[in-house]
Amino acid sequence: MSDHPPHDSGEPEQPGPDDEAFQEIVDAEQDRDPDLAVIEAGSRTLRTQTAPPQDDPVRPADPETAAALREVETELAGRWGETKLEPSVTRIQGLMDVLGDPQRAYPSIHITGTNGKTSTARMIEALLGAFELRTGRYTSPHVQSITERISLDGAPIAPDRFVETYQDLKPYVEMIDNQGAYRLSFFEVLTGMAYAAFADAPVDVAVVEVGMGGSWDATNVIDGQVAVITPIDLDHTDRLGTTPGAIAGEKAGIIKPDATVIMAQQPVDAAQVILKKAVEADATVAREGMEFGVVSRQVAVDGQLVTLRGLGGEYEDIYLPLHGPYQAHNAAVALAAVEAFFGVGSEHARELDVDTLRKGFASVTAPGRLEIVRKSPTVVLDAAHNPSGARATATAVSEAFDFSRLIGVVGVSDGKDAKGLLEAFEPLLAEVVVTRNSSERAMDVDELAGLAVEVFGEDRVQVEPRLDDALEAAVTLAEEEGEYSGGGVLVTGSVITVGEARLLLGRG
Repeated sequence: MSDHPPHDSGEPEQPGPDDEAFQEIVDAEQDRDPDLAVIEAGSRTLRTQTAPPQDDPVRPADPETAAALREVETELAGRWGETKLEPSVTRIQGLMDVLGDPQRAYPSIHITGTNGKTSTARMIEALLGAFELRTGRYTSPHVQSITERISLDGAPIAPDRFVETYQDLKPYVEMIDNQGAYRLSFFEVLTGMAYAAFADAPVDVAVVEVGMGGSWDATNVIDGQVAVITPIDLDHTDRLGTTPGAIAGEKAGIIKPDATVIMAQQPVDAAQVILKKAVEADATVAREGMEFGVVSRQVAVDGQLVTLRGLGGEYEDIYLPLHGPYQAHNAAVALAAVEAFFGVGSEHARELDVDTLRKGFASVTAPGRLEIVRKSPTVVLDAAHNPSGARATATAVSEAFDFSRLIGVVGVSDGKDAKGLLEAFEPLLAEVVVTRNSSERAMDVDELAGLAVEVFGEDRVQVEPRLDDALEAAVTLAEEEGEYSGGGVLVTGSVITVGEARLLLGRG
């Protein structure tokens, strides 16, 4: 395909959506009291106790490092956004060539799908770490800090190391920029940085999540010995296709010759496309519900207790500190992927040590995925951004929480199926406060309000263009039930909305 942008010409737009949101987050964070988050919302003030002190990936303690990180952010923001350029791996392959193919210095597990990619990647990373392997993880988008996208040993890359990696690659990036009609994109440069950082560490294994699709995604210059495909649904239909089968055709592009494919439960047409691609690549396929799956699950304190059937046997009494049936299925997929990486299921491999698996799963975290950030009333953040993700979140909230009155705060990116998302949440939410995040790609709040009125009715919709005002309004509505009555707030609709709310509510 052409490397030319589909609808634009001339210089790139400035900046990309994630970068703009990051800058807003950093600016807001600088004046935050370290012990009490204070959010000015017109004449009102929302106060909430922050989390215990911890390393802050958004705001480096060293002013020089913070300034250097801002400078790198600004330079990256001047490049094409992640969805701007026409599909191609030509530019990223050129960068890998001049860097000496760092992505081939370690084995990798490649993950695609529509929903559950990041949670599954985090689980795989935690399990590999429990088996004392040094891991590199590349995921997107970030919740608060761009450094979250590149993780080493389960933690975001240090800001100074992020800056150093960028400076090391910059001459080579400029070399590739000068060779083509268009410069490397934001996502392509970050992908190159991740692969270089992993080689430099060095890591024992890389866990890599695609940005979009699979075949032409910048991450697809790796040869993943394990290809993981999480559930496929309709999203990015303008780019990937209008049916699960068509979308599966793009995502199955990560399947490499002789790889092992770990396939979550899929729509029939998507499964058929994936299996056909696997046959063409002479790859082995393990299917959820056939070769592996969830045997049983029960709700537990702050999570669930699951029994999983893997490729090598059954693993009982595994505590997973995440809510919802979909996270149990993500855990089954992650387990099978790690088993496949270790060769479990082959003639000479045995099942994995269950105590090590328990240790790994118990350590899993998933910021912005049904994350509780405040109590009394309880405020939950979840980055569901499409109807299928919203339905999974609604089921999980109903199972894990006993809210007598739940208020939604919803801010969606433009181009998403906002009405479908709202319809998925309608049975769960007593009222909804529609808002927008700081991204220039955020859906117009009046447009979103119109859709919300169609779904909820006018009496159940409140409009607050500013996110801080929306949070204040939702907390007030939830508190109308009384201090001990079980009111709650769910913030959702976009990773950027969740990231900004997370900061405003004192987490970060």
